[in-house]
Amino acid sequence: MATLTHDSVVVSNRLRTGLLTAALSASAFGLSGPLARGLIDAGWSPAAVVIVRVLLGAVVLMPIAAVQLRGDWNLLRRNAGLLAGYGLLAVATAQLSYFNAVAHMDVGVALLIEYTAPIAVVIYLWLRHAQKPGRTTILGAIIGVVGLILVLNLRSGTNTSWVGIAWASGAMVGAAAYFILSAHAGDAVPGTVLATGGLLVGGLGILAGGLVGIVPLHATTESVAFRGFTVPWWAPLLALGVVTASIAYVTGIAATRMLGSRLASFAALGEVLAAILFSWALLGQTPAAIQLLGGALILIGVIVVRLGEPEAP
Repeated sequence: MATLTHDSVVVSNRLRTGLLTAALSASAFGLSGPLARGLIDAGWSPAAVVIVRVLLGAVVLMPIAAVQLRGDWNLLRRNAGLLAGYGLLAVATAQLSYFNAVAHMDVGVALLIEYTAPIAVVIYLWLRHAQKPGRTTILGAIIGVVGLILVLNLRSGTNTSWVGIAWASGAMVGAAAYFILSAHAGDAVPGTVLATGGLLVGGLGILAGGLVGIVPLHATTESVAFRGFTVPWWAPLLALGVVTASIAYVTGIAATRMLGSRLASFAALGEVLAAILFSWALLGQTPAAIQLLGGALILIGVIVVRLGEPEAP
């Protein structure tokens, strides 16, 4: 496997496409929470939902990945390390750590820790590739984190624990790995191939974690109720696999390769706002005004970080 390269320089004529692709990815990822919540309320365990989601996503992408490979199956062997790292870190570690974190602390606090991943990406690029962030990038990071805090609408008296913080930190590492590895093309690995291999490895990894008792596994065939309507159990699972796994990961990899891991990681903060808006539409959870203000600050933070990114010659 080739070594990780420097973060890509953003070319201006690819910026708009990259940001739109990142927004699509964030929206697709943001839909996963409300859909999963409906299944969990119907009796599914979180790990069971995630396993079906990522493995179904891998199955959906397999035919496209096979076409992109063009018979070069040795490409998988040469990049086995990249595919395994992506699946185990960007998929399995992020998912398992997050679900274990929310078992020990409030969801908002766990999300706040996990979504410090953009800062981890900045630090990694600084230490690994000597890409020291400028003042503009640091300012954008601060604005984005403040917006994230407002979007999560944390209140006093939230429940935390050292065990929960440790698991949430693991989720943050997994999320940071997602952006770093997504920007890495390896030996010219197509994005769909990387997503397929990662989802397959990650799904099997989470399944192994469930079988050994790290997370509970149980499911039902009860109908799933959302705001004002009810659907059969397979409908949200299908949407989770097709939209929030296959589409979300492929577009996320594409956006990261166009924007670079640093800018893409801050653009992905929009996922939290998307989750809140989808929760409003599907679950009737009305967002507060302070959360909408937080969403505006996240957008401003992304713009400021973009201003701090180097331009191509």
